[in-house]
Amino acid sequence: MKARIGIADTDRLIDIEVDDAGEFEASVEAAFSGDQPIIWFDDTKGRRVGIPRARIAFVEVDKDQDRSSVGFASGG
Repeated sequence: MKARIGIADTDRLIDIEVDDAGEFEASVEAAFSGDQPIIWFDDTKGRRVGIPRARIAFVEVDKDQDRSSVGFASGG
């Protein structure tokens, strides 16, 4: 599964691969309930990324990777 982490006040997104969505969600929640100032993740490019806890804007987990996306464009 893929997870995406948005960084506050920027357009930066961190994409990571997640084996277990529930475990990932629990680890993020634990980080927010603790006193650790930086949360570390491994991104899809193999880099280790540390994000200050206060700068995380959102966390999104895509549990349904098999869905098809449909796009629309304006004609003209």
